Amino acid sequence: MWQRGTAALCGRLDKFQLHHLQRSDAMRHVACYVRAYFPVAIAAFCSLSLSACKPSATLPPASIPAPRLASHEATLRFTEVTLDTGIQFRYQNAQEADQSAILESLGGGVGLLDADRDGFVDICLPGGGTMTSDKQVGGLPTGFFRNLGGLRFASCAKAGLSPCSFYSHGATIGDYNNDGFPDVLITGYGGVSLWTNQGDGTFTESIEHCGIESPSWNTTAAWGDFNEDGSLDLYLEHYVNWSFDNHPVCRVPGGQREICSPKKFEPLADQVYFSNGDGSFHDATQEAGLRTDGKGLGVLLLDANDDGHLDVYVTNDTVANFLYLNDGDGRFDEVGMLHGVAVDDHGITNGSMGVEALDYNSDGLLDLWVANYEDEAFALYRNEGRGHFLHVSELSGVKALGQYFVAFGTAAADFDHDGDEDLVVANGHVVKFPQRSPRRQLPLMLRNDEERFVRAESVGDYFENDHEGRGLAISDLDNDGDIDVVVSHILDPISVLRNDQQSARWFGVQLSGVRSNRDAIGAKLTLHTTDGNKMMRQIKSGVSYLSSSDTRVLWGLPNGAEVERLVIRWPQGHVQEVMAPPTERLLTIVENVGGEVDEPVSENDNANDASVP
Repeated sequence: MWQRGTAALCGRLDKFQLHHLQRSDAMRHVACYVRAYFPVAIAAFCSLSLSACKPSATLPPASIPAPRLASHEATLRFTEVTLDTGIQFRYQNAQEADQSAILESLGGGVGLLDADRDGFVDICLPGGGTMTSDKQVGGLPTGFFRNLGGLRFASCAKAGLSPCSFYSHGATIGDYNNDGFPDVLITGYGGVSLWTNQGDGTFTESIEHCGIESPSWNTTAAWGDFNEDGSLDLYLEHYVNWSFDNHPVCRVPGGQREICSPKKFEPLADQVYFSNGDGSFHDATQEAGLRTDGKGLGVLLLDANDDGHLDVYVTNDTVANFLYLNDGDGRFDEVGMLHGVAVDDHGITNGSMGVEALDYNSDGLLDLWVANYEDEAFALYRNEGRGHFLHVSELSGVKALGQYFVAFGTAAADFDHDGDEDLVVANGHVVKFPQRSPRRQLPLMLRNDEERFVRAESVGDYFENDHEGRGLAISDLDNDGDIDVVVSHILDPISVLRNDQQSARWFGVQLSGVRSNRDAIGAKLTLHTTDGNKMMRQIKSGVSYLSSSDTRVLWGLPNGAEVERLVIRWPQGHVQEVMAPPTERLLTIVENVGGEVDEPVSENDNANDASVP
């Protein structure tokens, strides 16, 4: 009786919040304030009886229709070309040691970068690790594959990204020393390693001299200029306090030993390192004002409240997510609960892993997308302005996907060139003996269909077969103007998915900061087209799960639209315009600190792009 009453009240609050407050645009401001404070009340009340407020674990409610499939109008299709690329690599999680350790469950990510600046994006892959019978944890080599063009890759041991002394998970890409060449940070259990690009596609290990020290369990990291001094700082996520000295025995109903839930372990505090401007760093965690109670798996750097400062969104496993708003000097105010992105629409904390930001409704504000655990819906938080968000998974059709997926790597891009951003998700279970859904699961391609996400059908064999997916990153690997996908799995080889959509019209840019950080992380780009559309993108960091996507930005140009102008708000705050840029090619745009309007220049035939100073 108590549980039924609790569930009914939570449902009424949720229904009021999601439906009655959105009848008109004028009510959005009211919805913003209600959404800001309702989760606090809901969470406090529902915590008395979590099982009553949480949705059913087995079947979606009868009132939610079966997933609507996207139409074939955009002719979107992906072809798995892994065997043809020459890449042979698989992440190793040491499950053969039969330790049933939570360490086995996280998997590895994907790092995409143009290491030698030849115009082709290369692939970096953490290798995982080993566990021995005497309970020692070790590392495996990082894979690096140079892009030869034409979607052919060659393993390149001379790049120098190995060995790895710790059990690795993530690959985070960023030009931390502003020399024009991307560097690589590998994260994992027991350490991090920073590999500095020498400018010729080779790397040297720099962790001992740079001031970054973290023997903790490091998961996802992200580069960004928090204090706006022009140099990249580092946000470093930590997970839980598992070790072989803290290795409880957990079992499923049948008696088999199972991987324990993260709820069995205490959280580890995240860290922030500020750049000293000379390639070294200092620990600024206390100065930044971070919380210490997260179990971080995903992190995203974005301008959440559109004030020109780089904010941080952290997705935590089984505890509330964090939203840190930045004051511009690198001091953060954590407002996740008050701003509506800490919990779901029932006021319940989720097992959150992958994360992305996109302007799905084309209002010029970045919305948040979170990939969650089974029994939980994917979370889409619509940005209502000033960094306040509303949970709109039901309104946007996302809940129709069901609650069967254990979701990890995810990314947003205009995969079908229709002018809005779609989503791709890698799924796969984390335990050995799952009770409700299988270990191997279908990946998802979700088309944005007039602000509702629908599952795309017949988009390629990869999406019709089950996988144990983890990290995911995106890039135009073959430089043909559309976005390809790379996915890492547990034990299975990685997958390279070539985008074969049939629309040829596109426009792309690569930014190069001068006063701002060289990668232009935090830059806001708005493309104005002749059909009246304004398509906003932002250069983000973190994104997905344990992975780093290409920072080049591509737009599809639907319905014969032409580009009128591109407006760039650089991380340092000034605005630059490029008038009538050429299409069907990639422009390299260098930050113009003088603020004049730029005109396009002639195409560079060698790099298949144009350069705008």
